[in-house]
Amino acid sequence: MVVKIYISGISGNKEVKKHQQRVMMILDSKNIEYVVVDITEPGKESDKEFMQKNSNAKDSKYPLPPQMFNEEEYCGDYEDFDLANEVDDLEKFFKLSPSVSKAEITLEPSAPAAAPVAAAATEAEEKAPVENGVSSSRENSSEKEVAPKSEEQADGDAATKDESEEANEEE
Repeated sequence: MVVKIYISGISGNKEVKKHQQRVMMILDSKNIEYVVVDITEPGKESDKEFMQKNSNAKDSKYPLPPQMFNEEEYCGDYEDFDLANEVDDLEKFFKLSPSVSKAEITLEPSAPAAAPVAAAATEAEEKAPVENGVSSSRENSSEKEVAPKSEEQADGDAATKDESEEANEEE
């Protein structure tokens, strides 16, 4: 089934032009295949008559583009399209069958994959140097154990803090 969008390529109405562009932009972004039928092109008079006979005019004598069809079946105008897009129901609006993913997933029974990964992570952690209780590896810190500071390191930090406070007081 082919979605057809009836448009006017030479409309002087800016709102009609914006609506046409928006419909095509949304269809492109949703990967919905469609065919554009420009009713203003020479030789498209029969398409124009078809659109006018099979569409619903709301505020004017003739229905304004864009008008949407699925083959010969009328789906709606811009307002109907916009409402269907708002509620994420374009497949129903265009009377399309729900898209089914063609991807296949095959699961084969095997040993758990997490065990080798965990062993590799442990080896990396063992090889990473530890400075001031912080590992230099870029592994997630929530998964690592932080080495506690020795008494000498803790005393050195306190001495450095005291020296900096004394220097500030002298200034």
